[in-house]
Amino acid sequence: MEASAEKVVVVDPTPAAVAERVADRFLARVRARTRNGRIAHVALTGGSMGGAVLQAVARHPKTPAIDWSLVHVWWGDERFVDRGDVDRNALQSRHALLDHIDIPAENVHEVAAADDDLTLDEAAAAYAAELARFGTADEPWPSFAVCFLGVGPDGHVASLFPDRAEVTVTDAAVLAVRDSPKPPPERVTLTRPVINASKRVWLVLTGAEKASALGLALAGASYTNVPAAGAKGRKRTVFFVDDAAASEVPEDLIDQSY
Repeated sequence: MEASAEKVVVVDPTPAAVAERVADRFLARVRARTRNGRIAHVALTGGSMGGAVLQAVARHPKTPAIDWSLVHVWWGDERFVDRGDVDRNALQSRHALLDHIDIPAENVHEVAAADDDLTLDEAAAAYAAELARFGTADEPWPSFAVCFLGVGPDGHVASLFPDRAEVTVTDAAVLAVRDSPKPPPERVTLTRPVINASKRVWLVLTGAEKASALGLALAGASYTNVPAAGAKGRKRTVFFVDDAAASEVPEDLIDQSY
């Protein structure tokens, strides 16, 4: 397996330092995108690092300068639980950032919750329809300026898990996931075509338990076995990692200038 030249790794010593760097780069990217009145669609992720990045954005001195009315927020996946459940990615994102910035309610595009009187399949269909409202000339979904992804120790991204049918689907934007190998069992996820239509895919991962998955993703493993290996942006694919996760990263893939 050969390393992919289009993937870049940025290494910081600690998870906190990773979060600060990603927050700074994210705000710079959103500012550049919206400076001339253009809309920026971004896809968020859950998990500890997803929350840490958003908390870093919330306290960043550049945050008040962003015109958040030009930013639309989505999620790469969502746990199909009640709206007030702490496992819900959108709730975590609201607590970390969205409740602290002046973003219009209609710009925040949440997946339906389990207590919204929709079935899991209906929630997935509704999210696909919402994405289609902002579709491009080429695809029935927006092209995210930045799509954040966490990476599990097994190499999963969003709710696309190894060796499951969802990771191979290319004819749908959103899927219902049942019997997830990681709880909770029911989820809604974007598919690979939507993720890979993003201008930039930023994978944020820390900890020694992620080193193997990172190494496989960078080495060009099969995306069916290591879904993170199949996540790529049209312009850039960047892995933001800490020292502990970077133990198996080839030196030629590390680019601290990004």
